[in-house]
Amino acid sequence: MIIPKRKQCEWKRPESVATELVKTWGQDGFAWLDGDGTDLGRWVTLAINPIEQFCCRGLPDETDDKNPFEILEHLSQGYWIGWLSYEAGAWIEQSNLWKPDSMATLWIAKYDPILRFDLKKKYLWIEGCNPNTFKKLDNWLKSIPSNEESNTIVTNKSEGIPLINWKWHTSTEEYIIAVEQIKEWIANGDIFQANLTSCCSTRLPEQTKAIDLYKKLREFSPAPFSGLIIANGPAKGEAIISTSPERFLKVLPSGEIETRPIKGTRPRKNDLRLDYEMAAELICSIKDRAENVMIVDILRNDLGKVCKPGSISIPQIVGLESYPHVHHLTSIIKGQLQENKRWIDLMKACWPGGSISGAPKLRACQRLYELEPTARGPYCGALLHINWNGHFDSNILIRTLMMKDNKLRVNAGCGIVADSQPTQEAAELKWKLMPLLQALE
Repeated sequence: MIIPKRKQCEWKRPESVATELVKTWGQDGFAWLDGDGTDLGRWVTLAINPIEQFCCRGLPDETDDKNPFEILEHLSQGYWIGWLSYEAGAWIEQSNLWKPDSMATLWIAKYDPILRFDLKKKYLWIEGCNPNTFKKLDNWLKSIPSNEESNTIVTNKSEGIPLINWKWHTSTEEYIIAVEQIKEWIANGDIFQANLTSCCSTRLPEQTKAIDLYKKLREFSPAPFSGLIIANGPAKGEAIISTSPERFLKVLPSGEIETRPIKGTRPRKNDLRLDYEMAAELICSIKDRAENVMIVDILRNDLGKVCKPGSISIPQIVGLESYPHVHHLTSIIKGQLQENKRWIDLMKACWPGGSISGAPKLRACQRLYELEPTARGPYCGALLHINWNGHFDSNILIRTLMMKDNKLRVNAGCGIVADSQPTQEAAELKWKLMPLLQALE
């Protein structure tokens, strides 16, 4: 196991350091694993100038295809950050049909050194194994402003994106028809649940930077599993901008596993009484609770493929979690890996995530392929990171923007079950998306 050198430094706010990192070294290859200051979002990591990277594109049997899971399986020890797209499922279940996407299926990079922030205690460390780059980053960190006044973030003045500039790839009417089709399949016993998504896209103003978009998004809608990845090398021009509240899989070096699926959403209200009513309605909703429990069963089954018998537990079932713009129902599932299994075995057992596909999972993916006009790409995939000691963590890439050159995409989805109301699902889709779009205006 690699044990990096670790040095505590004078506290500086991560958003200020992020700005200075990009200003000094450029944005390509920049990674920002962010948090919202809560217990789940306590830690922040910043990294620049990757020392190694891998990129995969396309689907099986295409020219120059590479299995992303094989690459992940053979990563060397070190600190890795990257993303894996939803369509990586093509390598898990090749009998299903999967849509090709323009963005990389996998982009992952190794960093040395990194900067680690503890938002609760306001501690900052440099961690790394290369003494030369460690010293260079240490000297650079000392040279940037450190007082709170200098670290105050100036409101971003970059050009906004008017709501009218977004092109919807599925109209409200088309979404309602698709919901009705899923309900018909459910009535016929074909599937039990499906997470139907919709996409909108826009062209960006010239010189738009991914870090500026992310700053707007995090200020408007902070989340515990948020982050920004700006690729370089063969994926140059691509970026993931996420304020995800959902952990996908965490694996400790001891083999302990945690997943936190979200199913069930209501909008927040400015009026406190109405906000409480929204939360109470969500907690008491038979439909939302049943949907959450269904996803818990899917993940219990997935974890059971690689966990020790009897080790799987559910310490929280359909618990309420509230964020700046939405209330969610979240469950927690834990387990213990078998002795001969690693995080990559768990990833393959669980991909794609149950909370963003459906039940039965592979049949739901087939049906979603028929209904969704575009590939999901990194959306509904995962942001990944592997620590020096092998600690693995990942989110589900919801509440996420995908940037490729001068184009920006954003998706949202709703879980459809037997008693879903099509017009209500279409309305839920809009108020899931609107906070993201409004943050960029």
